[in-house]
Order: sequence, then structure tokens, then C-alpha cells
Amino acid sequence: MKVTLITGATSGIGEALAYQFAEKKQNLLLVARNEQKLQHLCHVLADKHKIGTDYIVADLSKPDTPNFIYQESKKKNVFVDILVNNAGVGSSGEFVKNNLQSELEILQINNASMVALCHLFLPDMVSNKNGSIINVGSMASFFPSPYMSVYAASKMFVLSFTQALTEECRPYSVKVMLFCPGLTTSNFMNTPANNNEWGKVLTAGAKTQTPKQVATEMIYALEKKKAFHVSGRMNALSAKVVALIPNTTIAKQFAKSKRKQMGI
Repeated sequence: MKVTLITGATSGIGEALAYQFAEKKQNLLLVARNEQKLQHLCHVLADKHKIGTDYIVADLSKPDTPNFIYQESKKKNVFVDILVNNAGVGSSGEFVKNNLQSELEILQINNASMVALCHLFLPDMVSNKNGSIINVGSMASFFPSPYMSVYAASKMFVLSFTQALTEECRPYSVKVMLFCPGLTTSNFMNTPANNNEWGKVLTAGAKTQTPKQVATEMIYALEKKKAFHVSGRMNALSAKVVALIPNTTIAKQFAKSKRKQMGI
């Protein structure tokens, strides 16, 4: 059975994607840490849309988790036709004062686990000459962001890796897309690492989209076979503008502005 695998599937963009893929009669394999939420979501979607749903309880902050997910998918006898690397975390504040383990977990979830999942599921797609991978970047993929330095760097990695992988996969008829949302009304900023004074300053005045809006754009871009898409018109325009400005200038002005807002 072909399935769409979504990481970070029980909240925010991931949950909205699960609902919209289900509406399109896509069978689902959902990955997240909360088993109760996964069970409920699978039951609701299977009952409403008459599709196959299953889940894997997994913590992508652990290095061995991607291999566990792959092996579990094999036990379930499914072919991952679409892989959505949606799970992601971040932090706000001065790097020197942030918790080191939390900063390293950002790199594990946003980068190492994403790379591992691509590497594990890609051979089956290449063998079948079919499949799609969506790696979720961010508006932070386009420039260094002081006071969320590790998160922004992790998303710049997603951009570079995904754009390169896109070209490597073309001869095999496997589609790879970099999808970059902006600030989204989800629980992303409500974590202990982000729900602080710096987090409030960093997001003040930012235009937001709902998870449903982001999910709609992602599926539209997938159906149009796009290799790159920025969610939201203003975000897309901003990405084009910042591409014209040196990263050092952006970082300097961004830091200066945020320090002023913090009264430093």
C-alpha cells in the first residue's frame, strides 16, 4: 500500500497536512511523539475519509529514530510514496545563554534526522522510479538570524541540501521540493525555548498564515511538481528582496533592530 509519511503530524502544519491529504484519499503513515494524539487523528481520518491510516510513535531528537521509523514502515508493508519532513524545532535568545543540549537537538531534528529519513526512503523511490520528498524549510532559510542563530542555520542547511538533492533525483523521476513557510499560527513559538521575551520580539509584527493555509499551498505546489515554493505572497516577495542584500548586512541590521526593541 502506498502511503504519505508526515513527521510532526499531530499539530500545526503537520496536522493540517494530514487532514488535507486525507481529503484527497491519500493513505497516511503519521509520525509524532504523542501516541494518544496519533491514535485519535488516525481514527478520525480513517473513519471520515475511508482511507488507510497508521502511525509510528517516535522522537526525532534521538539519532537512531530515523532507522526505527524506516524499519517500522517495512513491518507495516507500506511503500512511502510521499515523504514530508515537516518536524522542526527552534529557539530564541542569545546563543551563549541558551541550553546547549536543546540547541544540539535542533540540529538533530531539523537536519540529521531529515537527512537520514531521505537517505533511508530514497532508494525505494529510486528503484520504483516514483516518489516525492518535501523538506520543510523556513523564511529563516534565506538569511542569518541573530537571536535564533542555530534555528536559522539549520534551515539554511535544509535549503542547500534540498536544492542539491532535487537535481540528483531528477534522473530517477523522484520529485524533491523545498517548501518554505513563514511564521505560522501553531505551537512552534509556545515551547520553553521560544516562549520568552526574545521570542516575542523576534515575531512582533510578523505576518502569519494558518496551518491550513500553509498546508493548502504545500499540496498545490506538490501537485504542480514545483521544486521550490515559498508560502504566502508577502513571504515570497521578501525572499526575493533579501536575496539582493548581503547576508552580513542583514544580520547586522536585524541584530541592531532586535536589541533596540529589547532595550539593550
